[in-house]
Amino acid sequence: MVLLLTLLMQLHVQVSLPTIRFENPPPLVEVQPGVMVVHDYDEEVFYVDRSYWVRWRDGRWYRARDHRGSWVAAPPGALPAALVRMPPGQYKRHKGKPEKFRTLDAEGNVVEVKTKEKHGVVEVKVKEKKRGRWK
Repeated sequence: MVLLLTLLMQLHVQVSLPTIRFENPPPLVEVQPGVMVVHDYDEEVFYVDRSYWVRWRDGRWYRARDHRGSWVAAPPGALPAALVRMPPGQYKRHKGKPEKFRTLDAEGNVVEVKTKEKHGVVEVKVKEKKRGRWK
């Protein structure tokens, strides 16, 4: 009995939350409708349904509502269906077209940024997505 109590008292569970943090909203690449991944990043950080999602090193999914972190473990059933079917590692360091990417504005709206070089001058066009449509 004493041995069992000693073993139970020594049980230690350590949960390592993701340490991912971006100072500014990162550039996003759409990999399938409604699913974006952070452009050319060492971890697969997805942006779906106004949240960032990452499958961390412990195999669990975590969610953050903000690009600066504050990760929490995703409760069972909370993971978007598109991510459930996502094979691990498929979009690690994924690169989209360098002249077209998406990011978030201060209000959390998706913004599409297109760049084009013309006669040595880089032109930047920004288009915002509101209510499912690009404006």
